Amino acid sequence: MGGPMILVTGATGTTGGRLVRQLAEAGTPFRALVRDEAKGAALGHEFVVADFDEPSSVRAALTGVDRVFLASGGAVPVPDGEPQPMVRQETAVIDAARAAGVGYVVKLSAWRPTLGAPLSVGAHAEIERHLAASGLAWATLQPTGFMQNFRTGAGGFATDGAMEGPYGTGRVAYVDAHDIAASAVALLAAPEPREGAFALTGPEPLTHAEIAAKLGVPFRDLPPETAAAALRERGLPAGFVTDLLSLYAGMAAGELSEVTTTVHELTGRAPRSFDDFLTATAAR
Repeated sequence: MGGPMILVTGATGTTGGRLVRQLAEAGTPFRALVRDEAKGAALGHEFVVADFDEPSSVRAALTGVDRVFLASGGAVPVPDGEPQPMVRQETAVIDAARAAGVGYVVKLSAWRPTLGAPLSVGAHAEIERHLAASGLAWATLQPTGFMQNFRTGAGGFATDGAMEGPYGTGRVAYVDAHDIAASAVALLAAPEPREGAFALTGPEPLTHAEIAAKLGVPFRDLPPETAAAALRERGLPAGFVTDLLSLYAGMAAGELSEVTTTVHELTGRAPRSFDDFLTATAAR
């Protein structure tokens, strides 16, 4: 095997796990970064144990690395006014990568990140700004939302076997994490770094009622106040709930309905449709 050595962070995550498999299938040199040694061993590939909150472990993981796939956990409840932990964690990795002589970072981001926006949308914007100013060659992958969330239960409120949430009739061009990983492979394994922000979507914008029908479950559109009350009942802080409802409102307004051709441009093939995704996951 030849080519640059790639460090895959978030290697057991939704996208990172698929990226590991696709890099291995392509014969591309890589090292997986994991926090849990048992999970690293289960990957069946070279791995290193490190934690974003332990800078020395990250520096050690970067030894001999030429390119980095950067992914971390999503937004979490924090006291009002405090930054999301992912900002501190990912900017520290970027700084360590620069100090280690890494040449290229491909970051998993969010759809249309905007400074000052709620939760991960604003946090990713801060990290992207830091990355762009780092002096490293860089690219960001900006997916709408993962189709996989509807298999894990994170794609909506689940009550009595139904999908429910404050979605209205807004359409979302959800993308399969398989295609996000394939897009990352195309960038990380390219002979020369390709820089810029790459907005990733699936091929069709669907309402959540249409998605529920494909999943074979009922759909109930919730008023925002009802959804907020349900979230608070789960123990989520009021500020976090307010931010979540703001993101849902954008979804209901169609802010994630745009369809891009980026997956095809990067990988040479069309992205999976929701029906393709369901077929692939049912087969597994």
